[in-house]
Amino acid sequence: MKPRATASTVRLTATLVACLSLAACASTPAAPRWTAGQQATVEGQIATVDTTPWTYDGSAVVTLATPTGNVDVHLPARWNLCKAPPPDDVQSLKAGDRVRVTGTVSEPHTLVVCERAEHGLHRAP
Repeated sequence: MKPRATASTVRLTATLVACLSLAACASTPAAPRWTAGQQATVEGQIATVDTTPWTYDGSAVVTLATPTGNVDVHLPARWNLCKAPPPDDVQSLKAGDRVRVTGTVSEPHTLVVCERAEHGLHRAP
C-alpha cells in the first residue's frame, strides 16, 4: 500500500517549485557576447577604478556596470606604445561616473583601449 500525500506535503512541494522557478528568473544579466579581436563600444557607470597595476607596468582596470553585465576596461601603462590617445585624467574617475568606451575585445567582457586611434574612454554626456 502506497502512502498518500497529505495536504501539507502538496503545499510544501508547490511552494518549493514556485521558489525554484522564481530563482531561475532572477539571475544576473550576462555580459555582452563578444569575441576576441572584435572592436566594441559600450556605455555604462563606473563601478571601480584600479590604477595600482600601473605601478608595475600593468594595465589599470576600470570596471563598468552596463545593462548587460559588468565590463572590465584595461588602460595600458605605456600610452606611448598605443595608437589611442590617453584618457583624460583617469585619477579623477570615480564610481558612478558615466563613460563611453571603445576598444578591442581581449577576452569575454574585457576591452583594451589602445590598438586604434578611435579607441578611448570618455565621460558620457
